[in-house]
Amino acid sequence: MALVEMVMPKMGESIMEGTILSWLKKVGDTIEQDESVLEVATDKVDTEVPSTHGGVLKEILANEGDVVEVGKPIAIIATDGADAPSPAKPEVEVVEKAEALVTEAIAANSASSPAPVLDKPTSGRFYSPLVLNISREENIPMAELEALPGTGKEGRVTKKDILAYVKTRKANGAPAPVATPTQQNGSATAKPAAQPVAVSFSGEDEIIEMDRMRKMIAERMVASKQTSPHVTSFVEADVTEVVKWRGKHKKAFMDREGQALTFTPIFIEAVVNAIRDYPMINVQVDGNKIIKKGSINVGMAVALPSGNLIVPVIHNADQLSLKGITLKVNDLARRGRDNQLKPDDLSGGTYTVSNVGSFGNVMGTPIIMQPQVGILALGAIVKKPSVIETPQGDLIGIRHKMFLSHSYDHRVVDGALGGMFVRRVADYLEKFDSSRSI
Repeated sequence: MALVEMVMPKMGESIMEGTILSWLKKVGDTIEQDESVLEVATDKVDTEVPSTHGGVLKEILANEGDVVEVGKPIAIIATDGADAPSPAKPEVEVVEKAEALVTEAIAANSASSPAPVLDKPTSGRFYSPLVLNISREENIPMAELEALPGTGKEGRVTKKDILAYVKTRKANGAPAPVATPTQQNGSATAKPAAQPVAVSFSGEDEIIEMDRMRKMIAERMVASKQTSPHVTSFVEADVTEVVKWRGKHKKAFMDREGQALTFTPIFIEAVVNAIRDYPMINVQVDGNKIIKKGSINVGMAVALPSGNLIVPVIHNADQLSLKGITLKVNDLARRGRDNQLKPDDLSGGTYTVSNVGSFGNVMGTPIIMQPQVGILALGAIVKKPSVIETPQGDLIGIRHKMFLSHSYDHRVVDGALGGMFVRRVADYLEKFDSSRSI
């Protein structure tokens, strides 16, 4: 019998760790290769992890709720074969000792002027020696450190968290708003973090605990607003030709493909064409650098039965035909509602659209999906009386109109570019070729 490590698999681009939600098998159970053994949550999606080998589940190394880095062992599987030594389990004390040694090495090679001494945390929160040393070196006061959210177990601030915060802090030229130091009488004093507003409730009120996805959405929306100064430009588009064309082709498309022909793929095609014309909308911000993306990957917000939203991505949308975009939109929407999306389906987006019109809303002010710099809300299509210009003069007619709401990051997208982009999307919709086929 051989003992084989099962490790936390890599589950998509930029995903470095996962949270154990539940074990589907218990110690002693026989498992087949590729049989689901546990359920893992990442910051992208929940997914079941299959076994890499067939055999007996000998030992579970990570408990439910543990956050495990990609590549770290999570279980031992006993398989048929020659005996092999059981792999050693990493111990927390060893990690802490290594961090302490690194701290001592940094201190030994630091400048002669001593770093400021940090106050003790009032919250009782644990900080590793390495995190505390980096905070001292970067002159981050304890009040500011206390306000920093952590991604480690039980909200612990990891090395990755503090280094990312230091990078953002330097890029902005000042500490984050949650704890801004002010100068008084020549000495720096830190403002305490903003306290949450007290909420009162009575016996008639119902208290609902946020699920994991809602907590994640809340955190990301707040973070996006804190990161990007949002500006929104609005354009009303005449989509009468689009409505007529879809009405003409939707039945034939359903009979031929077995799928619905919605407006969303048409809008996404117009967005892709406008991005080609204005490629500086398809960028991301990294400190003081602007990263111009080579691919056009369009995210689309999908409402889930739970009431939450998820944003799957149409990768390389500029290389797809209208039919290809339609099939991809339908596939992602269906798998999103059925909780069958993979991590790669949710990563790599460079621009996002949100169809608020599907809820009867005429316009909206969407929040940017970081690290993107723009998002377009598609309003409801409404019949309106409108002035129609003809060679014989102006006439009043009934037209199908909709509002396009473009929110963009004013750090790198000025009003001119943001406004011209959404106007160009409207132009593509208004000049839609009604003689085309699909």
